Amino acid sequence: MKSSAVVNFAPEKGSVEIREILEPEIGENDVLLEVANVGVCGSDLHQWTADHSWPVNYPVVLGHEFGGHIVKLGSQVKNWKEGDRVVSETAAVIDTNNPLSRQGLYNLDPTRKGFGYGVNGAMTRFVRVPGRCLHQVPDGLPFEQACLTEPCSVAYNATVINSSIKPGDRVIVIGPGTIGILCAAMAKLCGAEVAIVGLETDQERLNIGNSYGCTPIVGDATAWSQEYDGLGVDCVIDAAGVSATLQMALKYVRPNGQITKVGWGPKPLNFSLDPLVQKNVRLQGSFSHNWPIWEKVLHLLAAGTLDVKPIIGGVWKLEDWHTAFEQMHSGKVVKSILKPN
Repeated sequence: MKSSAVVNFAPEKGSVEIREILEPEIGENDVLLEVANVGVCGSDLHQWTADHSWPVNYPVVLGHEFGGHIVKLGSQVKNWKEGDRVVSETAAVIDTNNPLSRQGLYNLDPTRKGFGYGVNGAMTRFVRVPGRCLHQVPDGLPFEQACLTEPCSVAYNATVINSSIKPGDRVIVIGPGTIGILCAAMAKLCGAEVAIVGLETDQERLNIGNSYGCTPIVGDATAWSQEYDGLGVDCVIDAAGVSATLQMALKYVRPNGQITKVGWGPKPLNFSLDPLVQKNVRLQGSFSHNWPIWEKVLHLLAAGTLDVKPIIGGVWKLEDWHTAFEQMHSGKVVKSILKPN
């Protein structure tokens, strides 16, 4: 059986199109998942516009934020059955004997390959998924929201695990994209006072950040960062897709504070990191997520403690992928979602 798929077929800009692909064959430890919904990620856009900084196994089906129903199980898959509603983690290929994997930090395994760049992703009808990647979707949580467990887990890892945020802290989030808004929402759940910073063109996205109880700021956030004692904020989360915003973060953070960098930016910095030393600032990278984070996030989504509905800009059919991509790329919506079936 063949199905339509959104395929990134070459490294040149714009090398994405609908192609017909065969239904994937599964191994003994895999399931075949019929995709209900798949979110469009900023990384999908970066591969489309060819300004990404990670290796891609061309041609590859895009899409790593997805959920659906199990339609077939491998012979060694336990504790799942056909028809189960599930979402999948992104670490499609890992070395289970890698020291990091054995600690549960398989997201940091250097050999890791993810859906949508290393192996075929979910912008199609069926996707092959290792059974170890699956999580049960709670009853009552629609797939349109459940498929965003992945970006929520990125934000949880950056904000809750890799940042030291306490109730009463002041936090600035740079970049009002999906991850930035979700990081701001997570920081609010941690009890922080939060501002989210963007450009004039980000006004609609900043308004969504405001709906989560965050202060929206266009341009320079120096004044907000220096309120109270004039020393800066406790933590800056840099969720922008450029490198230069790290210089802004160094300006906003207080001495002995923290900067968490979660946004990718392939260009060189071209500025001095002396303020990092002078301020005694901790610079923390944050990448991906692991099993316990997904479980926490699914509980937050199911309970309504974390509401992703404000960031969903629309749901498009698979054949309308270009419109969905353009809507996000232009900043008209925060998150586009595709419905392959």
